[in-house]
Amino acid sequence: MQQKLDEWLDQPMVGNFIIGVILVNAVVLGLETSSSVMAKMGGLISLLDKACLAIFVAEIAAKLVARGARFFRDGWNLFDFVIVGIALVPAADAFSVLRALRILRVLRVVSAAPRLRRVVEGFITALPGMGSVFLLMSIIFYIGAVIATKIFGDAFPEWFGSLGQSGYTLFQIMTLESWSMGVVRPVMEVYPYAWAFFVPFILVTTFAVVNLLVGLIVNSMQDAHQEEDVERTDAYRDDVVARLEAIEVLLKKIVDSKER
Repeated sequence: MQQKLDEWLDQPMVGNFIIGVILVNAVVLGLETSSSVMAKMGGLISLLDKACLAIFVAEIAAKLVARGARFFRDGWNLFDFVIVGIALVPAADAFSVLRALRILRVLRVVSAAPRLRRVVEGFITALPGMGSVFLLMSIIFYIGAVIATKIFGDAFPEWFGSLGQSGYTLFQIMTLESWSMGVVRPVMEVYPYAWAFFVPFILVTTFAVVNLLVGLIVNSMQDAHQEEDVERTDAYRDDVVARLEAIEVLLKKIVDSKER
């Protein structure tokens, strides 16, 4: 019984249905933010929200029955369990913030869609390498903030008056948000050679370090795809070997029956 239920839950039809319910629930939660829509169809929207939640609870319960303790060994199952559990918290004042987090149910589409799961798994795999890159970027920002505060702090205290202000201004420059006309050109009117500081900073942070982060994530995703291809190939090979062995046994039985 448990095995049949587990096989039924793994069917693509069931997964596609859950994804559909997640998307419908996302639309419903968005409509709840509109006072005009709630004034006209508040009862229907609340009913749809409860129906979606009931489906999610039934899915989690079915997985618990079918898989037992194995359910908690899968990180995605734990993710779904926590997300659905938040939605079941009573709407009391003390838990009003948690109730607002019902929108996190939309994230269940990540666990329900294998392709999105691979993207997240690739991102998580890249985190250790990203930590090293973030550490490098922090060192660069700290050095840049100290230099900018020392050089430009007196003339532009609103941008470089303290270490924190300099760091935030440099972050703005790294994102290329109004960095030239908004920050650098006004600074160059007072310090004509300021470009010698800002241009190398942009080249190092925006075009080198940030692209290094992108490269790490892309490599991790490629590794995840390669592992999946290897697993698929191994499964296909095992299936072919099993079929050949079954054919060999059948032929042997036929030969033995003819000899008799």
